[in-house]
Amino acid sequence: MTMPQTKILNSSGKEAGSIELVESLFAAPVNDALIHQAVVRQLAGKRVGTADTLTRGRVAGGGRKPWRQKGTGRARAGSRSAPQWRGGGVVFGPHPRGYEQRMPAKMRRAALQGVLSAKAADGALRVVEGFGLEEIGTKAFAERLVAWDAGGKVLVVLAGRDPIVERSCRNLREVRILLADSLNVVDLLEADTIVFTSDALSRAQEVYA
Repeated sequence: MTMPQTKILNSSGKEAGSIELVESLFAAPVNDALIHQAVVRQLAGKRVGTADTLTRGRVAGGGRKPWRQKGTGRARAGSRSAPQWRGGGVVFGPHPRGYEQRMPAKMRRAALQGVLSAKAADGALRVVEGFGLEEIGTKAFAERLVAWDAGGKVLVVLAGRDPIVERSCRNLREVRILLADSLNVVDLLEADTIVFTSDALSRAQEVYA
């Protein structure tokens, strides 16, 4: 069985070769329910969970009975910290908690493989030799994206940190940089185009295939 391939583009957008795609990473089954679960898990993990409210026992004051129990014609009241009073405690309010959700590693990997496979099938994948930037240049970086037909929200995947590339795209609102060993389903789903360097693709296939 022949492995799927994709072309490699140079900095001017011309074909400079081809590279094999690992079938388990770019031709895997797409399980929508599994991907949805992975997205919910990742977004839930970002929640800080520090919201806190005061119960009636934690509200300052309230020790004195507002009025005598009988004879006033009003409803009986024992403390001004009761929930029905302004400034009183909160019933069933939020308290600090963790929102993390557990998900087996095999399921997380399968969700990531499904997203990459869906993006490859939609023609949203680009593999490039490199950026050919000798110095920082936002205009030059934008010209590379046009040459590669990388439109919309672009996710650039690098094999390692590259200060020139990172600073060149810093002012491009629709461009995000990610390392090959830090891929996640949310960033991949949000991207309209995913640009891998050939080194980054090899690294991703090594880690996730």
